[in-house]
Amino acid sequence: MKSKAKKFGKRTKLPAPKKEYISREVGKPERRKRDRRIIKKPVGVERRRGSRRDKKGRETPSAAALGRPRTDSLMKDVPHYLCDRKYSPSPELRKIKERIARKVVEDIKVDHLSDLPKDAAREEITATVIAVLHEEHEPISESEQAALTEAIVDDMLGFGPLEPLLADASITEVMVNGPDMVWVERAGKLELSDVTFDSVDQLMNVIDRIVTRVHRRVDQSSPMVDARLPDGSRVNVIIPPLSVHFPSMSIRKFAEVSITLDDMVQNGALSYDMAVLLRMIAKYRLNVLISGGTGTGKTTLLGAMSNYIGATERIVTIEDTAELRLPQPNVVTLERRPPNLEGTGGVEIGDLLVNALRMRPDRILIGEVRGAEAGDMLQAMNTGHDGSLGTIHANSTKDALVRFENMICMNRKYTPGMATRQQIMSALDVVIQMSRLGDGVRRVTCITEIVGMEEDIILTQNLYEFKVVNETSDGLIEGTFERADLRPHLSEKIKHYSLTDKEKRLLYL
Repeated sequence: MKSKAKKFGKRTKLPAPKKEYISREVGKPERRKRDRRIIKKPVGVERRRGSRRDKKGRETPSAAALGRPRTDSLMKDVPHYLCDRKYSPSPELRKIKERIARKVVEDIKVDHLSDLPKDAAREEITATVIAVLHEEHEPISESEQAALTEAIVDDMLGFGPLEPLLADASITEVMVNGPDMVWVERAGKLELSDVTFDSVDQLMNVIDRIVTRVHRRVDQSSPMVDARLPDGSRVNVIIPPLSVHFPSMSIRKFAEVSITLDDMVQNGALSYDMAVLLRMIAKYRLNVLISGGTGTGKTTLLGAMSNYIGATERIVTIEDTAELRLPQPNVVTLERRPPNLEGTGGVEIGDLLVNALRMRPDRILIGEVRGAEAGDMLQAMNTGHDGSLGTIHANSTKDALVRFENMICMNRKYTPGMATRQQIMSALDVVIQMSRLGDGVRRVTCITEIVGMEEDIILTQNLYEFKVVNETSDGLIEGTFERADLRPHLSEKIKHYSLTDKEKRLLYL
């Protein structure tokens, strides 16, 4: 066969020899059927440490080493005032902990611990850890020994590295993005904590311990779950393959002492006159819908207003995850149940609401309205169950009414139009908007009452609004709670009660 140079009649530079390539799997170039491109890897190029290859030869990270840096290197780019290094053990102490923990598990009967009270189990683990430390002659100080013992006890009985964060009263939310990155929220601001897990397995063990307490599960067939801690804190978990890299967990902590309207006044969430008005709304059996975004304090306000419900009234609470803690003695708490592995056995909020109507409730409290159960809630409000309260996700009070109508129409008993809006107007009395502004403070930004209808439009009027005035150099937002100079329409519904002089003045009576 003639060469290319002779074919064209002149000397032509031949193509340079191709570099030697090997396949990722079997030493041959691998072709994709769709785009016909050759996937090659040059000889001598090493894989990234901790990675592995899938069936197609593509390099994918392992669970332990994704190529993402650990918290220590990540925190180099984070401002120092966002970092929290209170709970970080040294690398040397971490290695000693792993070695001691293995021997403690060998020496102690783990099954026996489940039969003991928590304090007794803690004492037994602590004694075993101290004995193992003396046997190994580990060169650590007394403070390090105490920290090591506490960490091992937390791993075996509690929630591992998260225990110090859950015990910190200044932290309101804990967000785990993976074993190497844990964020916390303080005073409405996010901070990168220095807490880390030893491995993905340790993180999954903590997750399993949380969800099994409430008889739920999380695995690849059911990779999302809502749960709660023993103190009522809300937990959301999502794991691979939906969470691409690592398991993710969010914990919204609840205050040890229930927050009242007076506390919210001191925190700047609302004014004193607004607190008096909300107290009347809850006490005198008006139907309320609390709207706002995620983490704005809707459930907190719902619990604060519920404190003013009469002690002799029968209250039924319906929630996706039981969170409300009410002081009244006659309270029944219902909780949604997700389907099992076979997809059966699930009980939705709408089913619980229908059953609650047969339980002779004086008040019905719904943690969050998110679907067709809005139609059942509307029916309950219109059939003698005054004083019902619920929350909904919306950006404003007007948007809340629109979303409420749309969710009602998800129930096949209702159709969009004037008839449905007429029932909404008859059922609802007040819509309250909660917002979290740029400074992280959660405020009641609007209180709106429903006054009637004009043709097919629901008429509303704002009683109070929060007006932003200025933002300080520290990032704090200054504003005022402005009151509308008009007589509330709701005064006609509660004027026959025994009102105080302050309440009469607010209602222009």
